Amino acid sequence: MAIVDDQHLVRSGFAMLINSQPDLEVVAEAANGEEAVRALATTRADVVLMDVRMPGMDGIEATHRILAEHVRRVPATSGGDAGPRIVVLTTFDLDEYALSAIHAGASGFLLKDAPPEELLEAVRTVYRGDAVIAPSTTRRLLDHVAPLLRQPSATQDAHAAAVARLTAREREVFELIAQGLSNPEIALKLFLSEATVKTHVGHILAKLEARDRVQAVVMAYETGIVRP
Repeated sequence: MAIVDDQHLVRSGFAMLINSQPDLEVVAEAANGEEAVRALATTRADVVLMDVRMPGMDGIEATHRILAEHVRRVPATSGGDAGPRIVVLTTFDLDEYALSAIHAGASGFLLKDAPPEELLEAVRTVYRGDAVIAPSTTRRLLDHVAPLLRQPSATQDAHAAAVARLTAREREVFELIAQGLSNPEIALKLFLSEATVKTHVGHILAKLEARDRVQAVVMAYETGIVRP
C-alpha cells in the first residue's frame, strides 16, 4: 500500500493502523502528488490512499498520471494487471473533487474521519474489486452531481452505445452493480453462482471499457440506468 497526504500526522496515523494488520503493509509514503508519481514509478503498491487536496499537484492529477504511467508501461492489450487501485481521501462526502478523481481513474473514495475498521475494510474491498467502496457515501456524491453527469456529450453517447451492447443478463447484473451490490449479493438475488456473476462482471467491464465497478456505476448515472 501507499499513502499520499500532505499532513505528516495523518500519514503516520494511517501507516500505524495499516501496518498493524497481518495482511497489509505500507510500502511507500508521499507528501504530495509529485512525490507520489515518482514513488509509484519505482515501487509496486496494490492500493493507494490518496488525499484529494494537496499543494502543488493535487490528488486528481496524481491519480491520472499514476494510472497513465502504468498503462504506458503495462498496456492493457498485454494482459497485464490494471495497476494500483486508488482510494481518494476527502473531508466532505459531497466533494465534487472526489468525482473528478473518479473520472481520473480512482476506484472510489473514503471520508478521512471514517472509523479505522471502515478504512481497513475499504482497503481490502477495493483490493478484491468485488464491490463499490462505501456504497451509501458514493451514492450521495453521485446523486448530488447526477445532473452534471447527464449533460449531453460525446463521452455520454459512447457510454450509452456500450450499455446498449450488453446482453439482457449482463444488463441485469449491471443494474445491480450500479446499486452497489457485491458479487455474492448479486448471485443471491439472481440465483446464480458467484463464479457466474464474476464472469458476467468481467464481460460487462470489458464491454464498457471500465477500469472497475466504480467507473461502471458512474456510467450508469451518465446513461440514466440509475436516477437519484
